[in-house]
Amino acid sequence: MRDLVSPDSLREAVAATGFSPAVRAGDFLFLTGATGSAPDGSMPDGISEQCQNALRKVVEILTATGVGPEAVVELTSYHTDIDADFEAVDANLRAILKEPLPAWTAVEVAGLRGPGARIEFRIVVHAPPESP
Repeated sequence: MRDLVSPDSLREAVAATGFSPAVRAGDFLFLTGATGSAPDGSMPDGISEQCQNALRKVVEILTATGVGPEAVVELTSYHTDIDADFEAVDANLRAILKEPLPAWTAVEVAGLRGPGARIEFRIVVHAPPESP
């Protein structure tokens, strides 16, 4: 069984792409990759601002499911320049994630969707549906 999770704030993005912001499968929530574009679609130059934008989208989805960042069990970060950006990404993640930290894989890639994108997060959340 799969259920779409789509906060109202991401309605336009869903309409434009056709993809779900997240899909619930059993007790787990699988989030679509989040890049650092601003709400108006522009891509900031700085890695910290891109991280904050991407993580804002993640938190919106988590909030829509009734869980917080503490429910993140696994994340993969895709970087266009891992050496230059890793410390800023790590700091931004630690600002919202709590101990125990989730499993994390960081990968350098040749490019990401969206001109100027430097970071993308793929996240898996343990979010059992509420009992009736």
